[in-house]
Amino acid sequence: MIISVTLNPSIDKYYEVDELLPHQVMRAKVVSNTAGGKGMNVSRVAALAGEAVTAMGFLGGHCGNYFESLVDVSNLNCAFTKVRGETRSCINIHDLATNLSTEVLEPGEPVTAEDLARFLTDFEKYLPLADVVTISGSLPKGVKPVFYSQLINLAKKQGKKTILDSSGLALAAGIGAQPTMIKPNLHEIRQLFLEDISTTEDLVQIGQKLNAKGVEYVVISLGEDGALMVCPEGVFSGKPPKLKIVNAVGCGDSMVAGFACSFQRNYTVEDSLRFAVAISAANALTARTGSFQEEDLKNLLKEVRIQRL
Repeated sequence: MIISVTLNPSIDKYYEVDELLPHQVMRAKVVSNTAGGKGMNVSRVAALAGEAVTAMGFLGGHCGNYFESLVDVSNLNCAFTKVRGETRSCINIHDLATNLSTEVLEPGEPVTAEDLARFLTDFEKYLPLADVVTISGSLPKGVKPVFYSQLINLAKKQGKKTILDSSGLALAAGIGAQPTMIKPNLHEIRQLFLEDISTTEDLVQIGQKLNAKGVEYVVISLGEDGALMVCPEGVFSGKPPKLKIVNAVGCGDSMVAGFACSFQRNYTVEDSLRFAVAISAANALTARTGSFQEEDLKNLLKEVRIQRL
């Protein structure tokens, strides 16, 4: 089983408009609501890929109840810790004229020390049942960056593989706990090291520095160019074919889901990267955030190029 942690989930609202016109009234052509947040996207994609997933984090209020009603994948179990504050919403407006998206992200309500203690009790209850733990996204107000480190340490003590996908102070603190894998994007790597990182050689050096700090797999997502993996087995590039992107939101989360499934199935390094890049690209071909079509995934698995650098 895979445990996915989403401490700051959201109801993701997707609007499709002919053209994004600031300061004007626009009418959406397509509207969809999804149980979202980075970790929830991981949960749904991993479950759609056939793995049993338990989704954990904080939910609250009427929006929290609505969030759970939107979970429609059979092998995805919601085990969220309930809090008083309303669960947030995030908006993605897709502009058909430019094929670009604009996002508005609510910060989320604060959680208390009591909420955190109850979550840890819930987390430790499910942890023995899992093989892989993914920890994704931002932290709600009231949660210190070291909290992710605490979760990683709890999972490692029970021999669980851990994947951390966060940014800023939460990512920096989490790296200190030596998760099995991290998946920053290029912006997050630059933010972490405060360096002008632009070449593949720069990224490889950064990845090797992180390997030396105890992170076994450093995967840097590169958008349409796929991902770069730096690990004890070597340095690998995974590139998808050129695609006509429908919705790029959730592609990084889908990549995390792909690696979680790969760890669960004991795939080789090359097969793990191929599967993760393919399922990430498949997510880009569907309007629903954190989803994919099985036929797209099958086709993309044949077309993703893996290269040892």
